[in-house]
Amino acid sequence: MPTNQASAGHLLKLIRSGQATTRSELQAATGLSRSTVGHRLDQLFHAGWLSNTVGTSTGGRPSVRLEFDARHAVVLAVDLETTHARAAVTDLSGTVLAEHAQPLLIADGPDKVLDAVASWFPALLDAAGADPSKVCGIGLSVPGPVDWETGQIVQPPIMPGWDGCPVQSAMQSAWTRHVGPDPAPPHVLLDNDANLMAYGEQRHHYPHCSAFVLVKVSTGIGAGVVVDGEPYRGIDGGAGDIGHIRLHDRTDALCMCGSYGCLAAVASGRAIAQQLSAAGIPTASATEVREHLAAGLPDAVRLTREAGQRVGEVLVTVVTLLNPGVLVIAGDLACTPFVTGVRELLYQRAMPRTTAHLTVATSQLGDRAALAGAAAMVVEYLYAPEIADARLAAAGAA
Repeated sequence: MPTNQASAGHLLKLIRSGQATTRSELQAATGLSRSTVGHRLDQLFHAGWLSNTVGTSTGGRPSVRLEFDARHAVVLAVDLETTHARAAVTDLSGTVLAEHAQPLLIADGPDKVLDAVASWFPALLDAAGADPSKVCGIGLSVPGPVDWETGQIVQPPIMPGWDGCPVQSAMQSAWTRHVGPDPAPPHVLLDNDANLMAYGEQRHHYPHCSAFVLVKVSTGIGAGVVVDGEPYRGIDGGAGDIGHIRLHDRTDALCMCGSYGCLAAVASGRAIAQQLSAAGIPTASATEVREHLAAGLPDAVRLTREAGQRVGEVLVTVVTLLNPGVLVIAGDLACTPFVTGVRELLYQRAMPRTTAHLTVATSQLGDRAALAGAAAMVVEYLYAPEIADARLAAAGAA
């Protein structure tokens, strides 16, 4: 390994991945001298990022193994939905230490929504027993397309007032108002909710799946794709926006994006709610559709199964293109009737070779999937080699 690829941050990556967890293994993996490895580990220990554990003995002295200390900092993870929000304090392994959820309308705009969420932070941190100085970052999940490079929400169909908003600086300003200027506002990262749900689900339950797809069906429809352990976002955050694929036979269905015939206008929770209301069963949202399904309402079950079939039509192309090992259905409609509809069309129309090794399942993380993904996004970013080295250097200078 070249010297510039064996900095303290790169050693941390080797330890976190389990590739090298002793000093001798780090020397072998990097080609660095014992003293150089020791010096770089000292940096990591001084920052509080590492801890020692005693390994298994094979007859001699047990080896001392190096571990990433997931307790030395915390993350604030926030999941914004269309009608409610959830926030949690997690450690660096994703364990939830404190959590809060309440109704919150995304349509109220960024200023009101971000300020409301930040107002929860002091009580959340107190409940978690974490000082604000321990917060290394804030991860934000939003129900719209996000340009990862700029950190901006781009033309979101169901987030009026959020297009182009400087969410990161707005969240930091809200932190200052509610938590205070000291400590300084932590780093803020944001991504699309389906991306983060996919990331959280894959990391926690399917870590060995190299091609993973999650489809979220709630007010709208979106997909998250994880390839080789990394979210696939496309060139500007538009990957996975399957809710706006046009259906050739539904040019009458008006979507919230302003176009006609979108999958979301036909098969989302919002669309089913409209269909139920038109049939004389007042239903205001995808959440109420879920309540009707839980009660076994026949019309809700039928319409949800039909919606699953329409989504299944689109997923035939998705599965054929990506050949994933796992397809997870998540969101308000992650239920038996919907999944049954998806399976019917998917296995009927896709080539057997494409689905031979495909697992179709519902989310195991449920309402916490986006929180898990948001927390993991922050940790993977802040402890990646280059960023970790920059943080160590800044701490040393301070």
